[in-house]
Amino acid sequence: MNFSVIAALITRYVLLYTRNPMRLFELFFWPVVQLLVWGFVTISLQQQGGAEFPKYISFLIGAIILWDALFRSQQAVAISFLEDVWTRNLLNIFAAPVRMTDYLAAAFGVGLLRVAITAVLLAGIAAAAYAFNILQFQAALIGWYANLMLFGWALGILSIALIVRWGHGAESLAWAIPFMVQPFAAVFYPVATLPGWMQWIALTLPPSHVFEGMRGVLAGKPFDWSHLLLAFALNGVYLALSGALFARTLASARERGLLVKVSSS
Repeated sequence: MNFSVIAALITRYVLLYTRNPMRLFELFFWPVVQLLVWGFVTISLQQQGGAEFPKYISFLIGAIILWDALFRSQQAVAISFLEDVWTRNLLNIFAAPVRMTDYLAAAFGVGLLRVAITAVLLAGIAAAAYAFNILQFQAALIGWYANLMLFGWALGILSIALIVRWGHGAESLAWAIPFMVQPFAAVFYPVATLPGWMQWIALTLPPSHVFEGMRGVLAGKPFDWSHLLLAFALNGVYLALSGALFARTLASARERGLLVKVSSS
């Protein structure tokens, strides 16, 4: 990989945010609103449940903070690609000496920045408004964030592969794909809550193991390393599959001239 190319691409995408206030507004608005809504839902449930209501219901707050890591990392990859489509810059990228590994690495870097910014903001709001300390998870938090970002990147690569293949009609998938996964990822409820056939799907998804591990810790159980290690293994599979799909789709698009159609429409 060419690190100077990666740095240049990251700089370009960062400048798009700094020069457009609406992009910054979107970066902060939705995660804050979701945290506020679910945070007050949590408080309401605890107040109505009385002293016997389990305190680990606060997993809803933790789930929102961690889910944002997956969503932001996926969006960074998908939206960075769409930015080049919307500005008709995609052909310039492919004409320049930019490898796709450099391009994806830059998108990953932007995702890391987005996640870091929103994570600090959400952690501060959760601590101030709900007395929820995300740092209570200690070292496990790093592993959880890493797994959610890796899976988000895999979903982002899948998103742009579908956009390259199907054109502008598939752009909505850049926002829809994470929420297609969410019901199976057991973000807000245990995997055991799902019907049997959905449980099998959930256990093949890395996020379900992250959120199961988080709920276990909040319930006072010892940290389960098996969930974390299995999530890493599954992420390796999903990244390899999404990368192979994207490489094949890109090669086909070049042969059939689809890139010109996507970037010029």
